[in-house]
Amino acid sequence: MFSKYKKPSATAPAAAQPSKVTELAKVATPEAAAKVARKASPAAAAQVVPMDKERKRKDRIGDLKLELHRVLLDSLNLAALENASETELRQEIQAITSEFLEEKAIILNREDRQILNKELYDEVTGLGPLETLLQDDSVNDILVNGPQQIFVERAGKLQLTDITFKDERHLLRIIDKIVSAVGRRVDESNPYVDARLKDGSRFNAMVPPVAVDGSLVSIRKFKKDKLGIDDLVDFGAFTEEMAAYLQAAVATRLNVIVSGGTGSGKTTTLNALSSFIDNDERILTIEDTAELQLQQTHVGRMESRPPNVEGKGEVSPRDCLKNALRMRPDRIIVGETRGEEVIDMLQAMNTGHDGSMTTIHANSARDGVSRLENMIAMAGIEMPLKAVRSQISSAVNLIVQASRLQDGSRRMTSITEITGMEGDVISMQEILRYQRVGLTPDNKIIGHFTATGVRSHYAERFRMWGYDLPAAIYEPVAAQ
Repeated sequence: MFSKYKKPSATAPAAAQPSKVTELAKVATPEAAAKVARKASPAAAAQVVPMDKERKRKDRIGDLKLELHRVLLDSLNLAALENASETELRQEIQAITSEFLEEKAIILNREDRQILNKELYDEVTGLGPLETLLQDDSVNDILVNGPQQIFVERAGKLQLTDITFKDERHLLRIIDKIVSAVGRRVDESNPYVDARLKDGSRFNAMVPPVAVDGSLVSIRKFKKDKLGIDDLVDFGAFTEEMAAYLQAAVATRLNVIVSGGTGSGKTTTLNALSSFIDNDERILTIEDTAELQLQQTHVGRMESRPPNVEGKGEVSPRDCLKNALRMRPDRIIVGETRGEEVIDMLQAMNTGHDGSMTTIHANSARDGVSRLENMIAMAGIEMPLKAVRSQISSAVNLIVQASRLQDGSRRMTSITEITGMEGDVISMQEILRYQRVGLTPDNKIIGHFTATGVRSHYAERFRMWGYDLPAAIYEPVAAQ
């Protein structure tokens, strides 16, 4: 054993189902036929039932891991481990494990020993059972509903994993390890917390008594690889024509809002759009959790901060935005506008910071405008509705709608221009959109991107800046 690190003195396949035609032929009444024709509920598909033998094996390793973890905490000099290499630490854990198993006369095969050593290493240096999922590049989100139920999102679809925590105390220990590393705390008096992992992933947790059936954890993983415009075009998120239009819009300093629901790809879209910004511009970004990956040289990043235990020290997005206006930015990018900072954002767009961008939660461009109106009202500023709408119409030029469709795919479903006011109503025109036409038998969306036939309100501005887009971009495309 390495003395320098020691402290001084588990699903069965479903049976084949008869076809709907056969089932309909067997039933007599129209009501019964309708029941058979209706799709079966997919709820049962989310269940994972490991075999009893596999479950017993996992429980046995889990019990050993729990006991060995206590032994490791008692044996290892944690201060010395900070300078230890990964190889040395793995060898030390392996040595302590072998010694423990010999003392207890426990025999494990080679595979189980490797699993035990890996899980112990993850417990000591990482986040326990979550570590494997964090290292899996195919996983986008990790969702923990109590110690025995961990879901992941892959390719836009949620899947139940067979990974579990030993018990609620094990889960709480991992949560505490995460939040304490960033100077936060979570307990009965402060039962929910936002934090950021070392790799930039966004972490949110809620613990009992607020979380009824065990602690709830949500992790939105941080993409290490930046997705550019070409990548999104290759994935089918939008077309080359839409990319050309967006390049002209961003390069000519139109103010852009990316709208969409949770997990629809708003931040990814915002990152991609930022690639069209000239490298000699000064950009300031403001976020609750730093996720933007801008490629320009001159970028100043800011992150808001929640209040401390005493309720002091809060730095809100509005505070950051107010200060950013004094820092001579060419453009301001706000990760998400969700509160009173909307006032300062609109003022910035109206007062010499053209080309600024932000995201909001909304289901359509028109809903996005309504959300902006509501946020201004919630900020407690009393303004006539016409004045509010006038402010929005003069500040915002373009709303890009991102959506996650029912098959899990993400699409840019609409690009809408705001052209001004007509009486008390904000005038808008849709330029490009995603047209859905149907659904395949395996629930894949059938559709195509098309223009609406409306020429851009900013076509002359594009031409003056050197982006003379061809007229074909605005011509509708028939379904293929």
